[in-house]
Amino acid sequence: MVRPRVYVSRRIQESALRLLRRHCDVELHDSDYPPPKSVLVKSLEDKDAALILLSDTIDREVLEKAEKLRVISTMSAGYDHIDLKEATVRGVYVTNVPSVLTDAVAEFALALLFSVARRIVEADRFLRKGSWRIAWSPMFMLGPDINGRTLGIVGLGAIGKAVASRARCLGMRVIYFSRTRKPDVEAKLDVSYRPLKDLLRESDFIVLSTSLTPETVKMIGEQELRSMKPTSYLINVSRGAVIDEKALVRALKEGWIAGAALDVFEKEPIDPDNPLINMDNVVLTPHIASATFEARRRLAEKAAENIISILRGEAPPSLLNPEVLRVKPLETVKML
Repeated sequence: MVRPRVYVSRRIQESALRLLRRHCDVELHDSDYPPPKSVLVKSLEDKDAALILLSDTIDREVLEKAEKLRVISTMSAGYDHIDLKEATVRGVYVTNVPSVLTDAVAEFALALLFSVARRIVEADRFLRKGSWRIAWSPMFMLGPDINGRTLGIVGLGAIGKAVASRARCLGMRVIYFSRTRKPDVEAKLDVSYRPLKDLLRESDFIVLSTSLTPETVKMIGEQELRSMKPTSYLINVSRGAVIDEKALVRALKEGWIAGAALDVFEKEPIDPDNPLINMDNVVLTPHIASATFEARRRLAEKAAENIISILRGEAPPSLLNPEVLRVKPLETVKML
């Protein structure tokens, strides 16, 4: 039997590559940088499967040339970088890894919350610059308490629920907004539903953990930021496009809110002249919320396992386009 050919678009954990190499011939784009689109198109022309990342756009142009492609496995929970409709029409199975990163991202969201509220990054810079002159002062580097404050969570999926659970242990009151109410979760975690406008007004801290959809693009804009408390903080571990970045810059400059902590941005990597970089009331990190050894290893391995499952003729647990089963049944894509 001919071994399937798999393209891996980035340098990933070796354990995942070993899984693939047991069953497939693997072509690796051996770099931490994404392949240029022309390279991606050329590389997929003769491949049966592809393991890709969020920064790899799989659109009609790519799929038209990838005539042999049977599987796209994205090493991410998000999948807005893939044209699902076009993939389905062409009989290409698309999978993601939805739950592996939950704990890592939830922990990081709270780390960002503490960092911006308690001015940890600002204080670190202050000390390293040699600006520390007084050993202790009662008015120096003040920030708000966390215990007893209201946390608003936008998007109560797996990550949102994990944030809520941890926040309740810190003594925070938790409210949430989601497209659908979740009474069972409300009872289990002791959280309360609020319409978005009410959540924005009530919260001392807001964590964005919603998925990126046409409805959530720039859902936090000028009107929403103006409705927040001037003492409140905005934390984003979802996707950068959920926030209108220009409006956020203005909100921070003019004091509509107290601060923000962002792991994701409208444009990634962030431009060096982005005004957020020079603001003391902002904590910025380079899209690393899931960056634990364990989470990234599991993420890569699950993405590899999704490819192997489909090439064995087995439905993976996270098939994003189940309609493809009618276009090209599993038995017709089986190669292992």
